[in-house]
Amino acid sequence: MTRLTGDALRLTIFIGENDTWHHKPLYSQIVHRARAAGLAGASVFRGIEGFGASSLIHTSRLLSLSEDLPVAIVIVDTEERVRGFLPELDELVGEGLVILDDCQVILPQSRLRSTGGTPIAGRDEDPAATEGKGKKPS
Repeated sequence: MTRLTGDALRLTIFIGENDTWHHKPLYSQIVHRARAAGLAGASVFRGIEGFGASSLIHTSRLLSLSEDLPVAIVIVDTEERVRGFLPELDELVGEGLVILDDCQVILPQSRLRSTGGTPIAGRDEDPAATEGKGKKPS
């Protein structure tokens, strides 16, 4: 199981729901390529209202129903892995917005209990290498 804690980079891609890549949804292509690249995870979120460079408002309100709602794809992984994925986006995203944010990844308390109270720093790190970190002294 891949665990990621500590410093990370969040990649967010804003596109339109109807954007396509070779007749398939662009958001789906981005998620599948992120998985193939071995990134920790990707999620797609559908917006209820927004506008982009065209200044055209897209909304899910019934009276002005849009068929091209905003979509955000969020990927979080180590800086090295996220930056390594950026050339894939250069090929895929013609219009849209791509942003990078530094972030911190933490494990919920239930996950900390299941790991003996020791968060694992970084990605794919050997648990023995972090033994003793994060524990209170006896």
